Amino acid sequence: MKAIIPAAGLGTRLRPLTFTRPKPVLRVAGQPIIRHAIHTLMAAGITDIGIVVSDITRGEIQHAVREVADANITLINQHEQLGLGHAVLTAREWVGDSEFCVYLGDNLFEFGAKPFVERFQQEKPAALIALVEVADPTAFGVAELNGGDQITRLVEKPKVPPSNLAVAGLYCFTPQIFGVLEHMPPSARGEYEITDGIQGLIDGGQTVLGQRVEGWWKDTGRPEDLLDANRLLLEGLETDIQGTVEKSRISGRVVIPASARVTGSQIVGPVMLAENVVIEYAYIGPFTSIGEGSVVRNAEVEHSVVDSQVIIENTYRRLQDCLIGVRAQVRGGREMPRTLKMIISDASVVELV
Repeated sequence: MKAIIPAAGLGTRLRPLTFTRPKPVLRVAGQPIIRHAIHTLMAAGITDIGIVVSDITRGEIQHAVREVADANITLINQHEQLGLGHAVLTAREWVGDSEFCVYLGDNLFEFGAKPFVERFQQEKPAALIALVEVADPTAFGVAELNGGDQITRLVEKPKVPPSNLAVAGLYCFTPQIFGVLEHMPPSARGEYEITDGIQGLIDGGQTVLGQRVEGWWKDTGRPEDLLDANRLLLEGLETDIQGTVEKSRISGRVVIPASARVTGSQIVGPVMLAENVVIEYAYIGPFTSIGEGSVVRNAEVEHSVVDSQVIIENTYRRLQDCLIGVRAQVRGGREMPRTLKMIISDASVVELV
């Protein structure tokens, strides 16, 4: 099988972080989201991966995946963003006659893609769709089943949902889907919906299966979702302390690479530090990841995602539930509120006075 990762969107719900970078390259648990997606597909045995990019996202996506080994990655240009169905159709020539998986680049699954890929390969339906129970189905594509696992109807963002089973960000297809997509009109939103394409398979008498997601599933479309995804991924962290630790107390599951340095500080895991991180006279609390080359000095950080080349110093209060972009700086003084919550875009400077 091959796999398509759509990554051409602008991620407007994650602004200001996505003013300078596309959503799939934002980091959780030490890696860009899209790299988590690639590793998930590789764990399912898929190494031929096509990433659908726009003219705007191409450079950042290419940079984010440059160090991925053991995968054949191809970037596929989508010059207009006309919906997920259009993104899939854009990759038609690259897919050829292969069966393929579509994995949304901003989605995370606790148990990955393997259970879906294996069942698809065993039962050979025209399509197999990951489904998850949600509290508000009106915000998703929603599936209606025949009492078993066969999908009889799909509706995109229905006002009256036929079930609480939302379409999650993983689909398996045979090339039959292309024949439906190429003749399909756009929806009322002006987009080519993948749900309409799947419904076309159903209307044509093809078998489309729905498989429920086991474990957690996360769509990282909003800032709070990034924090939650970081927390969920760090839950599986294993302690690996190789760097310099001086006059400090380390507890819980913590990763400190050989090039990192911790001095006069307390770290309570799960916490992941990247290469060349410096922690001095600071507190780093649970569910925090800190990117390469960042410095935290005379400060407290907890339940946050700190990207690379960030400086946080002299805040004397706790930063909590924060998303802090590349090369941002947070500097402060003593007369501060007890807890601060921030979302700071790349290269920003915040002075707390």
